[in-house]
Amino acid sequence: MPKFAANLTMLFNEAPFLDRFALARKAGFDAVEFLFPYAWPAAEIRARLDAQRLQLVLHNLPAGDWDAGERGIACLPDRVSEFRDGVGRAIDYAKALGVPQLNCLAGKAPADVPAAELRRTLVGNLRYAAAELAAAGLKLLVEPINTYDIPGFYLCRSAQTIDILDEVGASNAYLQYDIYHLQRMEGELAATIERLLPRIAHIQLADNPGRHEPGSGEINYRYLFALLDRIGYRGWIGCEYKPAASTEAGLGWLQQLAR
Repeated sequence: MPKFAANLTMLFNEAPFLDRFALARKAGFDAVEFLFPYAWPAAEIRARLDAQRLQLVLHNLPAGDWDAGERGIACLPDRVSEFRDGVGRAIDYAKALGVPQLNCLAGKAPADVPAAELRRTLVGNLRYAAAELAAAGLKLLVEPINTYDIPGFYLCRSAQTIDILDEVGASNAYLQYDIYHLQRMEGELAATIERLLPRIAHIQLADNPGRHEPGSGEINYRYLFALLDRIGYRGWIGCEYKPAASTEAGLGWLQQLAR
């Protein structure tokens, strides 16, 4: 049976962030993930994790000014120093919170920067991040994002991301496979997941259209969950969806599709 982690950026967002840990445990989750921890002291988050006996399975590297619309800075040539400072900050949080892997968002490609320079910057930054994370015993994840939700996002397909990871050449660098994003960009979910399984360290989910809970859209999650069991995926699946109503009202899919 797959292992599910509640994404606390998206789920239980009726409550203040630090109160969502208890709500995740009450709903039956053993693990959580979220986008960023940096607005709170690591000790505060660790206390919530420990009090609820929750495992933190993922958070992201700093990704620029999120509130201003930035969605990562790893491909931006004029932000290399900021990116590398962020790697150090993320590792400090990871050590304090016991998280085993950090996700990197590449960012949106500026129209006035040549494609070769964007790629060179991203590869260089990922090599740096992978080396720093390896020294700390951590995995680096890289996630393609659909360009309908985030126009201009630099990495938007699984093959493109694998090609970048091949050039980076780091043994601790993996693909984060978000089912929702890659359904929108390329489909062929089952065959792609099975083919790329050795390169995938983390999976996230939401249904399409709407990015709501599984069972609300076109994706056959019962089939995909059975496939993941059959092919031996042992990682976590992050529930990174927008509840159609309240979080609690939308959790029925856990019993209907994943048991």
